Amino acid sequence: MVADKLFYKTLLKNMFSDSFGIVFWDGSEENYGEGESKFKIIFNEPIPKGDIINDPSIALGEAYMTKKIDIEGSVQSVIESLYNNKESFLRKSEMYQKLIKIVKSTIKKSKDNIQFHYDIGNDFYKLWLDDNMTYSCAYFEKDTDSLNQAQKNKIDYILRKLNLKQGQSLLDIGCGWGELIISAAKQYKVKATGITLSSEQLQKANERIKAEGLEELVQVRLVDYRELKNMSFDRIVSIGMLEHVGKENLPEYFNVVNNLLKEKGLSLLHCITGVNESGTNTWIDKYIFPGGDIPGIKNIITYIAERKFELIDIENLRRHYGKTLEHWAENFENALPIIEKSKDETFIRMWRLYLSSCAASFNCANINLHQILFVKGVNNDLPCTREYMYK
Repeated sequence: MVADKLFYKTLLKNMFSDSFGIVFWDGSEENYGEGESKFKIIFNEPIPKGDIINDPSIALGEAYMTKKIDIEGSVQSVIESLYNNKESFLRKSEMYQKLIKIVKSTIKKSKDNIQFHYDIGNDFYKLWLDDNMTYSCAYFEKDTDSLNQAQKNKIDYILRKLNLKQGQSLLDIGCGWGELIISAAKQYKVKATGITLSSEQLQKANERIKAEGLEELVQVRLVDYRELKNMSFDRIVSIGMLEHVGKENLPEYFNVVNNLLKEKGLSLLHCITGVNESGTNTWIDKYIFPGGDIPGIKNIITYIAERKFELIDIENLRRHYGKTLEHWAENFENALPIIEKSKDETFIRMWRLYLSSCAASFNCANINLHQILFVKGVNNDLPCTREYMYK
């Protein structure tokens, strides 16, 4: 046990950018840094050293889920303190940066992966998302915007970027619970098609379309984007879906968009991007998004250029996603009395860690959120400035 404690003391001593404390399983305590500790890490029992060395993401993530580790203070603050310390052994270590390599995903595998995450149940997601259940980065025009307002801002912003005209056709790849296609049909009178691999999302979206009386303009299909044949669209949008495609499938994704998009048609990508190479955290892959892969921004731009799409606009909304996740995390904690009735403590701690760690990643610029607008061929009918994108 003495050797174990020495290992943890050595590992954690210079890990964080803030003052912190460690409480060991025998009740002894160590404090690091000057002044009052911002947080404490409590080891209720030792974690095998080999597990931490082999894959710290899995080892520490699972330890928190199963209460081998507790945190006194904000989980998000702990992770941000780690990310902000560029000299941390764990931060610099290749072991910490360990990424899984995603193999080429079949349509069947993609469906299984999506259903693993999104088919937890609509009742769960509506507890902490906005009123219209938009599960992607919001757009805060003002710091005082509520989550509901910021999500509405995001949908309106994307629709303006797409420069929609009445009577055009719109495809939403990975349409979620249908907010964008419903808004597009109501505001611009376009014929909108959404596709999803989640049966829960399909059911909820169809309920909303029927309630709005939009059956003539809007449809949702349970289908993979690679299964769409003999169709063409004036506009194609994808929000928070490219992260599920996988690095090996990115060329195919852009080939499909190229085949489905009409000449002079516009496409917008709204997706999480890696600063350099693509990849994903091993704990995230195992417990949250199996098969997920955050694409590198340079790879996306390369694939766009190789298909002779014209890049029109690119914008980084990283800080907006950090703020969005903080809203989700707060809503999640407020909904615990309801969540606890159907979910066990391991599930709750898993989702708390997921939401908090993602907020920290965006706030510390480990990952970004880009909106990328491009056109097929030459379209000189588009406005020459960005003015049309704003109110």
